[in-house]
Order: sequence, then C-alpha cells, then structure tokens
Amino acid sequence: MGPAGCPHVNGFKVDNWKQNLRVIYQCFVWSGSAETRKRKAKSCVCHMCGAHLNRLHSCLYCVFFGCFTKKHIHEHAKNKRHNLAIDLLYGGIYCFVCQDYIYDKDMEQIAKEEQRKAWKLQGVGEKYSTWEPTKRELELLRHNPKRRKMTTNCTIGLRGLINLGNTCFMNCIVQALTHTPLLRDFFLSDRHKCEMQSNSCLVCEMSQLFQEFYSGHRSPHIPFRLLHLVWTHARHLAGYEQQDAHEFLIAALDVLHRHCKDDNGKKANNPNNCNCIIDQIFTGGLQSDVTCQVCHGVSTTIDPFWDISLDLPGSSTPFWPLSPGGDGSTLNGESHLSGATTLTDCLRRYLITLPLSQGATTLTDCLRRYLITLPLSQGATTLTDCLRRYLITLPLSQGATTLTDCLRRFTRPEHLGSGAKIKCSGCHSYQESTKQLTMKKLPIVACFHLKRFEHSAKLRRKIITYVSFPLELDMTPFMASSKENRINGQYQQSVDVFNDNKYSLFAVVNHQGTLESGHYTTFIRQHMDQWFKCDDAIITKASNKDVLDSEGYLLFYHKQFLEYE
Repeated sequence: MGPAGCPHVNGFKVDNWKQNLRVIYQCFVWSGSAETRKRKAKSCVCHMCGAHLNRLHSCLYCVFFGCFTKKHIHEHAKNKRHNLAIDLLYGGIYCFVCQDYIYDKDMEQIAKEEQRKAWKLQGVGEKYSTWEPTKRELELLRHNPKRRKMTTNCTIGLRGLINLGNTCFMNCIVQALTHTPLLRDFFLSDRHKCEMQSNSCLVCEMSQLFQEFYSGHRSPHIPFRLLHLVWTHARHLAGYEQQDAHEFLIAALDVLHRHCKDDNGKKANNPNNCNCIIDQIFTGGLQSDVTCQVCHGVSTTIDPFWDISLDLPGSSTPFWPLSPGGDGSTLNGESHLSGATTLTDCLRRYLITLPLSQGATTLTDCLRRYLITLPLSQGATTLTDCLRRYLITLPLSQGATTLTDCLRRFTRPEHLGSGAKIKCSGCHSYQESTKQLTMKKLPIVACFHLKRFEHSAKLRRKIITYVSFPLELDMTPFMASSKENRINGQYQQSVDVFNDNKYSLFAVVNHQGTLESGHYTTFIRQHMDQWFKCDDAIITKASNKDVLDSEGYLLFYHKQFLEYE
C-alpha cells in the first residue's frame, strides 16, 4: 500500500456506507451486548468450511464470512471482485488488491466510536486508546520542526555504561531491560505516576535511565543513582563484590514491581493479581500437575513466574538423553542428532574455559596465549601438531545440547519416588506420584536462565556445557494445552498455520571466566537483524553468528504476536 493510502476504499464509500459499517462493527466485531455476542457466536462461521476460528473475515460488500487462514475469504474476493473485508476479531480492514491491512481515517473513527460503545455496554471502561495529539501538542510540533529520524542504521538507544567497580552484572541487565520494546514504550511515553515521598523510587530512576539512553548522547552513562537505589532496596546486592546477573535481574524486577502501580492506580502488592507494567510484560503462568500412580487423579496448581531456570548437562542433577530415540527430528530449527561429535564440538566445549588475555578481544587471542604452554611432541615442528596432540585428550561431547533439549527436560514427567509421597485427595492416603511442569500462560518476554553456577556443600563450580539456542523459538510444545499432542515424550506438530506462541531473541547475557573471577557482557538486538555487544562502556557491532556462538547465561525472547486484552 502506498503512502497516499488505499485507492480501493472509495469504491466502498457510497450511499449509506457509514451506517452499514457501524452495523458490522456492532453486530459482528465488538459485540457490546449479550444479544449481539450470541448472534456473533451463532452466525459468524465460514460459509465454505463451517469453522468458527481460522481468523474469520466478513466481506464489506455482501453477507459472507470466510476463513483468512484457509484463504476462503480470498476466493470469495477473487470470484465476486469484492476487494474489502473486515477482521472479525480485531476490526482491521483488509484490501485484497493491495494485499495488506489498510488505514482510512473515516473508517478508523467509526471503529473507535463503536469500540468505546461496546466497552461501555460491557461496563469495563476504555481498555486501550491510541495517543492522538491535542491542539496544543500540534501547535508545539509545528513550532519545533526538528525531528529525529529513526532509520535502519540509527544508533539512538545504544549507550555504554561505566563500570563502577565490579558492576558489570548490573550493566548487562540494564542493557537488556532498556532494549525490551514494551518496557521502552512505557517509560518513554511517561506513563509512570509516582507517589513516593522520597527520591527512592526505582521506577522513576528507570524512567530517567530510558531518557538518558534515547537522548542521542553517545558518551557512556554513569549509573550511580541506580546502583545506590539497588543497594538501598536489595541489601544482599550491596557492596563492590561481583554479584550474579540473574540474581540482580530478579531483585530489580521485584523492586520495580513493588514500586509500580497498576492501570487502576492500585499498589502492586499482590503478585498473583497485578496489572503493573512489569507483570504485564514478564509474568507467565507455570502449571504443575501431580498425578497419583494408584488412582491417576490429577492435582493442578498454577504459579506465576518471571523466568525459567534450566538445568544443563554436566551438572550434578541427572540430565536425560538429549535425543530420545535418536530419530534426528527437528524442533525450533534445531536438529537433534544423537552422538554427533566432531573436533569442532570438542574444541568449542573446551575453549570457553580459557583465561582471557590482557587486551584480548578475540577467541584466537585467547587460544594463542594458551597454546604456547602446550608440550612439544616428538618431531612436532608446527603449532598445528602441538594442538592436534593435545586435542585427543579433550572429553567427547554427547552431541550439541540445545535450548529445546533443556525445555524438554524441564517439562517432562518426573517420578517423585517413595521418599516424596503426597496425600492423594482421591485415595485419601499417601501415594507415589509423578509431577509435570508446563506453561499455562506465556509472558510477553520469556527469560531463560541457564544454570551455569553450581553451589552445594561439596561443590562450587561453573558448568561450561555449550548450549545452542535459536533466533526464533516456538513454545507451543511446552504449553499445557499441548500435552495431549505428546506421544512418548515427543511433540507431534499440529497443522495450524497461525501460531501466537512464537518468540524472537532480542538479548543474550554471557558470563566469561570462572566462578571466582569473571565478567558479564550482553548482546542486544537494535533492529531486526542488527546486533551489538555491550561490554560496560564499550559497544561494538556483532553478527548473528557472534550471538549464536556465545556461551549464553540469560536468554531474552520477545513474543512475535501481541494481543490487547
């Protein structure tokens, strides 16, 4: 569709088109009254296949409902030359000639008016309204013609952070949060209304931080006020010792959650029923099903979560075989081939333990520094001979571990054993049971914590297992609604074309070094295919390969499809 708008709308704007469009919105889209909702449920079915779902659209020229997914509405438009149809779920107007959803000022005004009427009839008030400039704001815009144009090469939003003394754990999380799209939109639109008496509100400081990041200034920012507030509200993180980035993330979200107010102006004190911006973006629902082994009764609980912590192979926790059956299946774009062991796999698995050399910025520098300590083999005259002699002692990897493997393990049924019997409500006695975790509700931003640091009474170490993760992730196999599609632990792909459980990677936090001495960095996605590495005050351009080859400690994924509730 061109910048002037859709030229095919004028063919619809004849006679009583406004009244006809209002009737369609009232009866088949917004449906404010109980009567219109019943009528919509009864009559809105595809006239070709009889389905209720599959993104139903209604022709604007005649009485016809058709599936958008199965292209039944497309066939009708082609045969009848009726070029416009309306989405019965969201109210958007689609043009089959332009092959896109279109914007028309008059139609948009009718849609908004009818939507407000429907909300009023339902007694819920206005849920969402787009920003429209007032007369005063329009006047200000006319007197200030200077604009910042956001192009694909724009670097606004990229800004380094000064390390204030072992504060890389804080800097890497701040980079991830400031590049979370919905969180950025919230703070840059000045939505936070603070009522705290003192200057101790972390939400206010985050708002100021977003202003600093998107001001266009290129010099590194000094986050001293943020550090002070973190020390004030999360005293276990106070001091100049190195802290865990994951622990800081959870503490920061908790304080932001407590200092936020929900959309109704109430304090966010109840984590199970909160509408603050933090919970809107980060909170999901984790379903736990405990099944009695005697009567097969199921007890279900649903708990909120901000992140998912995943065990890794190499930890003291038993990890299941990575590819049950070794069938070479593919999920989330990852091939699961059992026993795929190459010299590159061994080398990659080992190299992440190499010490960082002073000023070394590449893996080659670290490797070169380490290789000079290799013993010379008899008759060896080249560095390659020394390397080859040493590599035969490296432990063999059991095939590349993937994020999907970790999620499969997280959602597999677990036998609790005789030492953890529970009282079954059906048997009225203590019985052995199995427990299975699945996703009941997916958050907008899914954060995965790869448990690389192992702490126990006998052991403190970092797990160096290489875990591959995709740029796009489909969470459908791990949903509670997908349990019936599992056969022997393997997910059976459905034929549904439209999938709103897909995520895109937008930030990766990495830890380099050992448990005692390490450093955190972050990869963040600025635009669709533009990645940057944030290393405290230094920001450098990165490639997709740089991101996917990194070790991975915290992985941030953003939902691809969002709906207004």
